[in-house]
Amino acid sequence: MTVLEQPGAYRPTPPPGWQPRVDAAPLLPDAEPYRLLGTAAAADISPDLLTRLHRELVRGRRYNAQATALTRQGRLAVYPSSTGQEACQVAAGLVLEDRDWLFPSYRDTLAAVARGLDPVDALTLLRGDWHSGYDPHAHRVAPLCTPLATQLPHAVGLAHAARLKGDDVVALALVGDGGTSEGDFHEALNFAAVWHAPVVFLVQNNGFAISVPLAKQTAAPSLAHKAVGYGMPGRLVDGNDVAAVHQVLTEAVCRARGGGGPTLVEAVTYRIDAHTNADDATRYRADSEVEAWRAHDPIALLEDAMRDRHLLDDEGVRAARESAERLAADLRERMHQDPVLDPMALFEHVYADRTGQLREQAAQLRAELDAEAADSGTATDSGKGER
Repeated sequence: MTVLEQPGAYRPTPPPGWQPRVDAAPLLPDAEPYRLLGTAAAADISPDLLTRLHRELVRGRRYNAQATALTRQGRLAVYPSSTGQEACQVAAGLVLEDRDWLFPSYRDTLAAVARGLDPVDALTLLRGDWHSGYDPHAHRVAPLCTPLATQLPHAVGLAHAARLKGDDVVALALVGDGGTSEGDFHEALNFAAVWHAPVVFLVQNNGFAISVPLAKQTAAPSLAHKAVGYGMPGRLVDGNDVAAVHQVLTEAVCRARGGGGPTLVEAVTYRIDAHTNADDATRYRADSEVEAWRAHDPIALLEDAMRDRHLLDDEGVRAARESAERLAADLRERMHQDPVLDPMALFEHVYADRTGQLREQAAQLRAELDAEAADSGTATDSGKGER
């Protein structure tokens, strides 16, 4: 059978019976963001799941506040807060199996923490102490990605490789609305759909690419609508409804694991804090807009729904907050400890086997450190780091 003889194959001049390769209708997102809390369907949500989601949301809010405070104290060089977006972050961290991979962007430290990464390790890159701060393979969390959207092709490549090897692995890649304006986003979606890769793309549409509003980035009906152009389903969800985000992501992950291919999920949320501690958000948005989104706070939405079902009372709220305070206190204490850094660690974890050039550079640095130590009368381990 030739290429042109395959069912649905493209022909320069379509015959009368030509049909599109894929029916577009099932791929299109809903007209409105999917919501779960406050609807009749919310009664079917597991109480244990709601309790866990609530605990992680409260801890996530406190984590964001503590990390922001650490920047003001000079303990972090920069921190891109995800306050207001905790529902997306927590859901992303909880839907994956241990064998799966999370591909975060620079704003997604909370997602990594929700997945089980040590909060101090998650912030090490932003502190400037280490290449990544953690072993990506051990935690199945890719390094925090500062360049926009470059983690998306990486996620597709890993997912595709896992499928070729027969490994039951799904990759979940996070990106902001600004990242969808990058070529890497489009290339990743195209490869994922063509390869039928088990990958889920979660776009956290928080309204702004730094200071650029979404309306100046795209004229599409929604970012989820972009999925149909690549031949994958697009889902539109209320990004502040943690139960809805968790359900939509769970369905997308199950679809990918079952051989259904990739899914693009757009979570409509809002960045309450500035882009980073170096940004002045008042220059491009009004306080009234921020306050309107505060009224749609993910924690308040969940707590109201849980109280309606008698799943949460004042004691439960207090217990969640106390757990969050313990997390913040531990983070604060350990981040106030000055790190002990070894210059030779610069050469660690670059390649599995060092190149000749790296060995030469490592030897040169070791010689300089030994000479400096000799001048100061401090002994060093001259063999360290030269393998």
